[in-house]
Amino acid sequence: MAQVTGEGEHLLSGARARRIAEQRLREEITRGLVVPGQRLVEPELGERYGVTRNSARLALDALITERLVERIPNRGARVRVVPTSEAVAIAECRQVLDGLLARKAAQNATDGQIDRLHANLERMQRAVADQELLEYSRLTQEHHRLLTESARQTMASALVQRLQGQIGRHEFRLLLRPGRPQQSLAELTRVVDAIAERRANSAESAARAHLQAVIDALLLESAGE
Repeated sequence: MAQVTGEGEHLLSGARARRIAEQRLREEITRGLVVPGQRLVEPELGERYGVTRNSARLALDALITERLVERIPNRGARVRVVPTSEAVAIAECRQVLDGLLARKAAQNATDGQIDRLHANLERMQRAVADQELLEYSRLTQEHHRLLTESARQTMASALVQRLQGQIGRHEFRLLLRPGRPQQSLAELTRVVDAIAERRANSAESAARAHLQAVIDALLLESAGE
């Protein structure tokens, strides 16, 4: 459904519009295009995403539930600041869930899903070689999407999706460290290789090791604050 404004512009409304605004804003927060503490004004968001103000408000409500956004009394909504200590706690939860999803993917992935994981991994390798960190960050999100799709464990997948957005910006900042993109790529390569070889224990261990590296880097960052 579309709503026509007084100026003749067509703005999307309804459930689809809310999903579009929610997804776009979540991606912008994760990639650091909107920063912690930045105000989020409903009419501005609606104009940016081509949706009605009400759809933008509903998208904000959804991201408040995910703890990506918060409302401050008399000041409106803003991107929630996730301290490093909280990011560590989230990564510790993700470590268990990602391990489970990798194990399930090794057990349940179809040959086609494994092919897509490998194809995405090749794109990740090119992004690292070309030092395209934004693209690499996007592809790691695609890796996690493909992994959860392959795992067929809907509860763990839903929990990971909610947690991922909260530490996505921290993870992207870690990629700016010299050598971290190469290390991350090697870790995720081991995950995909184990899934492809149907080695469930190894897949779980590799996924947990990847998150442990994130945790260690966050703890080092926290010690320097």
